[in-house]
Amino acid sequence: MSKIYFVAMLLAAMVSLPAQALNVFACEPEWGSLVHELAGDSATIDVATTALQDVHQIEAKPSLIAKMRRADLVVCSGADLEIGWLPQLIMQSGNSHAGSGPGNFMAADQITTLEKPSQLDRAAGDIHAQGNPHFQMDPNRVLAIANALDARLAELDAAHAADYRKHLADFTTRWQAAIKAWETKAAPLKGKKVVVHHGSWIYLLQWLGMEQIGALEPKPGIPPTSAHLSGLIDITKNQGAFAILRAAYQDPKPGDWLSERTGVPAVTLPFTVGGDAQAKDLFGLFDSTIDKLLGAIK
Repeated sequence: MSKIYFVAMLLAAMVSLPAQALNVFACEPEWGSLVHELAGDSATIDVATTALQDVHQIEAKPSLIAKMRRADLVVCSGADLEIGWLPQLIMQSGNSHAGSGPGNFMAADQITTLEKPSQLDRAAGDIHAQGNPHFQMDPNRVLAIANALDARLAELDAAHAADYRKHLADFTTRWQAAIKAWETKAAPLKGKKVVVHHGSWIYLLQWLGMEQIGALEPKPGIPPTSAHLSGLIDITKNQGAFAILRAAYQDPKPGDWLSERTGVPAVTLPFTVGGDAQAKDLFGLFDSTIDKLLGAIK
């Protein structure tokens, strides 16, 4: 075999190989699902947490460090939601590319967040200087994040830029149609009042025109106390709450205690992808959330 023929065969083999997939590290299931919508087979996705974990409190385990080490792109909520563990992962992995620049994508930086504190005081509980980080429950903000994320994927992986644009266009069409359908279906929820376990629901409530009248936690991140729960009985009854909301990962006992004493149903919502059997992707997340809220109306 001549040297020229061997080189030609080698080049042909290289051309026939598929482009290497982008390695994406997603902090939360919702962003892993969104990357899958936008990238398809152009990315391999590692998701750091599940719907049954409190993402505020994650251990920087060796398995996560290994996943971070190979990441080309890190996609997280930001707004200090992962402050207790993400910086450690980045530092211990030695992946400086994931710590800043194009390889670091914080969803909070792409949108306007709610509940930004006017001043920081640790006595007020677990508050976030950049605003409430649970904006995955607003589909309009999810779409804004999708546009920014798609541009970042194309920047990092120019070979698949056309595929990313195509996937974004398809997702946008389906997502906008779904938003209209969700809003129509959820119309009976407008004006309804709820008590929540943690301040996780402001974006969902604002989108659907609902109102939070109380929280099981006396301060954000502070576990419910008997005295505080007792004080919520009259509020829940007299102000007409129709449901007590909690996320799939949260302890059901405080909400059940209040429900037993008020007759107001405690409702477990998926909160993120994987939170229940229906919430298999972003579309299922909102389908399930609205179905369960409507199911609580008497």
